[in-house]
Parts: sequence; structure tokens; C-alpha cells
Amino acid sequence: MSHIYTVAQALLAAQPEAAAAPVQGVITYPAAHFAEARPTTALDMILRLPGFSLDRGEDVRGFEGAAGNVLIDGRRPASKSDNLEEVLRRIPASQVVGIELIRGGAPGIDMQGKPILANVVRSQTASLQGLAVYAHRYVYDGRQVGAVRLEASGRLADTAWEASLVGGQGVDDGAGEGLRVRRDGAGAPLLVSAIDSEGNARNGALTGAVERSVLGGDLRLNGRFFKDHYTYEEDNVGAGVRARAQDDVRKTETELGLRFDRPLGQRTRLELIGLRQTADEQIEASFADPAGRLRFELDSEIAETIGRGVLRFRQSEALSWEVGLEGALNQLDSASAFARDGVSVPLPAAQVQVEEIRAEAFAKLTWRASPRLTTDLGLRYEASDISAEGDVALEKSLQFAKPRLALTFAQSPQTQFRFSLERSVGQLDFDDFVASSSLSSGVLTAGNPDLNPAQEWIAEAAVEKRLWEGGALVLTVRRAEITDVIDRAPVRLTSGEIYDAPANIGSGWREEASVNLTLPLGRLGLEGGQLQAKSTWRRSEVTDPTTGEAREISKLRPVEWEARFSQALPAWNSLWGVDVFGGWRETHYRFDEISTFKLRPYVVPYVEWKPQADWVLRFEIPNVTERGLIRTRTVYDGPRDTAQVAYVEDRDIGFGRMYRLRISKTLGG
Repeated sequence: MSHIYTVAQALLAAQPEAAAAPVQGVITYPAAHFAEARPTTALDMILRLPGFSLDRGEDVRGFEGAAGNVLIDGRRPASKSDNLEEVLRRIPASQVVGIELIRGGAPGIDMQGKPILANVVRSQTASLQGLAVYAHRYVYDGRQVGAVRLEASGRLADTAWEASLVGGQGVDDGAGEGLRVRRDGAGAPLLVSAIDSEGNARNGALTGAVERSVLGGDLRLNGRFFKDHYTYEEDNVGAGVRARAQDDVRKTETELGLRFDRPLGQRTRLELIGLRQTADEQIEASFADPAGRLRFELDSEIAETIGRGVLRFRQSEALSWEVGLEGALNQLDSASAFARDGVSVPLPAAQVQVEEIRAEAFAKLTWRASPRLTTDLGLRYEASDISAEGDVALEKSLQFAKPRLALTFAQSPQTQFRFSLERSVGQLDFDDFVASSSLSSGVLTAGNPDLNPAQEWIAEAAVEKRLWEGGALVLTVRRAEITDVIDRAPVRLTSGEIYDAPANIGSGWREEASVNLTLPLGRLGLEGGQLQAKSTWRRSEVTDPTTGEAREISKLRPVEWEARFSQALPAWNSLWGVDVFGGWRETHYRFDEISTFKLRPYVVPYVEWKPQADWVLRFEIPNVTERGLIRTRTVYDGPRDTAQVAYVEDRDIGFGRMYRLRISKTLGG
């Protein structure tokens, strides 16, 4: 097992009741620290870590850049498509020995570019353990949906195994009932209609893994199969208005992976990873009103194959380094079609086959220069060849160097300062290569395979202060200077039609400030209480490709916040609380339209009761405040730099309360 796992076991044994004092930037929280809250899974424990925000990882191609900020037994989960939340949900709380909070870096630990990591340390006992969960949700409009989760893990001789089956139904709380009001540029009403929309989903996932000792190391094989079917229907009815929109989306995902990890001596380890995943998607969208009928279809297949090797060497207690190489083959085969009143309309990049061959070499070094100062250095060099066939034929090569420097200074066990400077290069999103639609809003987006990834120089500074017993305050500021910003720009066809498409629109910048507070409330007279709050403020600037004027970057939310309060009631074997997810604004800029989404705060009160140690009943009221979604579209007669406002449309969609009951039974352990 890795060095970090060995350290954790020793610290946990020495501190059975409370969090261990910081040792070289690592704070250890044994399972007893979470006992008062009666967690069911490792996710419940992670969400209560002081000063920690779960990063689920990036949905990008490649393995190196997709990491979240949680390790399992000192190692990053080998799966890419398996959501980090789902991985943590599959670990029963009874299996967790404790959780390490790694702040700023430590020798022998790959921080994966994250300022803070959490390491979940599991018991290595051979007992059979599992979890069975049933959740039932009643929706305000009478719909009732259910979901089932079955988890199991154990050990047969020297082989460890785990399996999971999850399936059920879901509802889209962005759909509902409301009004659509359209006004002309002078504010005079053009139409008023009632919206009645509904979105439903059915999905299921099967995952499994086995791990055993092979050739002096540990070999782990994992697999995942996922299917999802989403349907959306919308009716728009008013004076002189009768429109209907329908979407049908089907997805199938698979993944097979392996990881081999073995020591090559007392201070050297080798890790090999192989991964193959596929994602198939079919979309059928239609829209009909008195003016005519529209239909859009998309059929896409994406495949990714990854091979990765890492050699880690711990030179001393204060110095460790690693080198590695990653190669990937990414493939996209996409076909889309658009028709108006049954007549085919040409789309840019409608039929596209794209292949990317990418290689990345990297080296990292962690040096504890003194008991208070830790330096983390890294350099990655990426090279890729991209080719496209079909409606767009192109070949191009890209190369990027990505250096990183991170410094951590511990002024005291309670106060830590962190600074980092790095060059980040985004992964191209294959979804940008193909056409997409939102026919109910009259929006059709063309594809563009000829994109360069955005490149950012990011400077970040943070200060962390440990408060009271189990509290923390983290303040962070960062600035990014961006080259090749990916946003939206007009595409003009020879036929004279103009479409909106993803494009590199030049340089820009982004600034962020965030605060993360965890406050135990015992000192304020609320025994067993905890308050967690975090907020991020953003601003940005880029030059609009249509108007030539400065504006914010599309889809970047200026403010996001959330607050969670909970209180354990040991005498009643209960826990109650309220989660509040703040409202936000998100603006999209297109060549002939500015679209703004505003979401109101989402509030979820809940109560949990443990009638027995292995049973948990949770009742909650999602969306108790009946928040809704407002979308405002300012649509122009043509490009925004020359055309007048054709109309302004407001869609105010409401969604009512839901009532959810979840019953959990822990098995074994």
C-alpha cells in the first residue's frame, strides 16, 4: 500500500477520538470524528470535512487532467466515467477508518494540481459489506418516481471485489409551468402564451471491480455500463399561438479499465493504467407551430483509449519526484440533420469524423524545504495530431508546455498560506465539433472541428485558518490570462445562411474570489451543530466577435454560493438540517441573440433517523421555496452589430415542491 496509507493508519491509531494535529500539512480525521452525524457513506463524511469542497473532476479527454480532489487509500480512482460522488457513495461509512486532509502538498503525494486533497482510508478486513437503498419522490404535479441502489464489496482469499447496481427515474426541475411574454424593441407586447413543459429520465448503471496481488504488485480491473433515456415535452398555448416541442435523448456509455501498481524497491513505485471508454448518443428534436415544422437529429459515437505509466521515487522524507507518460486515441463519428417543413437544410459540419492522437510527458517534484515551507514543481508537455474528414477536412498539430509552481507556507499548525502559478491548457470538447439544437427557443448551433484549446496562465493565492475545534476558514483569489477563448461566433454559408458556432474569439481574462467557511456551533450553544458556507465571485472580459466591444465570457456565473446547516441529536438517534443553494445568473452571447438564465435559490430541509445502527430513514423536501427558472432572450433581426432588436422574450418557469423519502440498510461490516 502507498506511503500515505501507512502514515494514515499510524495517525488514526494514535488519535481515536478527534482530528489529529496537522503533521506536515496533513490533518487526519478518524471515523470517530464523524460518528455524531451518523454518516451512511464516505460521501456523507467528505461533505462534513472542515474547509473542504468536493471537486468531482473535469469531464475532459485524457486521464491526467480529469482528476477530482479525493483519493481512495492514497490512490486516485482509476475510472474516468464513474462520477466521484458515485464512487464515494459506494463506500459504506462502516468501512472508513478515517479521512486525511492534505493541504498544500506533502512528499510522496501527487496533488494533481489541487490545493487540497482528501484521502479516504478504508479498513482492509475481509468481511462482506454492502448497502441497499430505496428512494421515492413525490412531485408537486402528481408524478411519483423511485430509485434503487445496491452496493456490495468483500474479499475472497487474496481477491477484493466490489459491485454496484443503480437504477431509477428522475425529473427535470428546469421544466414546469409558466408564462412566455414577448415584446418588441419598444416594449410593446407581441404575444403572451402559457407554457406547460415536463422532462423525465430513466437510467441505470452497473459497475464492478476486482483487485488482487499479481507479480509483486496490485492489479485492479474495473468496468461500467450506463444507459439513460431523457424525454422532454413542451406546449405553448396563447392567443394566436399554439406550439409543441419534443426532445428524445438516448445515451449509452461503457468503460473498461485496469491499474497495476507495484514497488520497485523500498522507495520506488510503478503505476500503469489502461482505459477504454465509449459514449453513444442519439437525439431527436422536433418543433411545430402554425408557421411550420422543424426537426433536428444527431447520432454520435465517441471512443477514447488511454495508456499511462508513472514512476514515483521518494528520495527522502523531504523530497519526492515522479515522471510519466500518457498516450490517448480519441475518436468521434457524428452525423446530424436539420429539416424545415420536411425539406433538408444544410448545416456546417453536419457529417464529421474526427481523430486525435495525443501524447503527454510529465515530471513532478515535491520538496519540503523546511518544516514550514513546501514546494511543488511540475512540467507537462503535450503534443497532439488532429484530423477531420467528412464535411470538414483538416489536419493540424498542437504542442503545449504546461509548467506549474506551488508554494505552501505553514505559519503555525492553524494558519497556512498557499500560492501557485501554472499554465493550463483546456481539453477540446468533442461536443463543440458537432451541431446541437434547442428548437423550442429557435436556437440551432453549428459544429466547428477547427478549434484550438484555450490556454490560461493562472495565479492563485489562498490563506487557510483553522478555527475552534473542527472549524476552518479558507480565502482564495485567482486570476487567469486566457488565450484562444472558446465562445460563440457567426458562421456564414455560401447560401447566405448564418449560424452560431463555437469558435476561438481571441484573448481575455477571468478573476475569482472565494470563501469557504466551516463553523462548529457548540460554542454558540448549539451542541452538535455545524454550519458550512461557501461562495465564489467572478468577473471576466473578452472582445465580442460580433460587435467588437468588451463583454463577459459566456456561461460564466458572476456569483455562486451555498450554505449547509446540520445538527446531530444523539438522544433521538437523529440528524436534521437545511441545505441552501443560492441563485445564479448565466448569460450566453450569440451573433444575433443575448440569452440570460436566472435561477432562484433552492432550499432543502431534511431530517434523518437511525432506528437501528444499520437502518437510516431520511425525509426531505426539495425545492421547499418553489424556486423557478427565468430565461430572457434579446433577439435581433440579424448580427447584433448592425441589426435592431426584433423582440425580447421572457420565459418564467415555475417548479413546485417535492417530497422525498430514502430508506437505507447497511449490510454486514
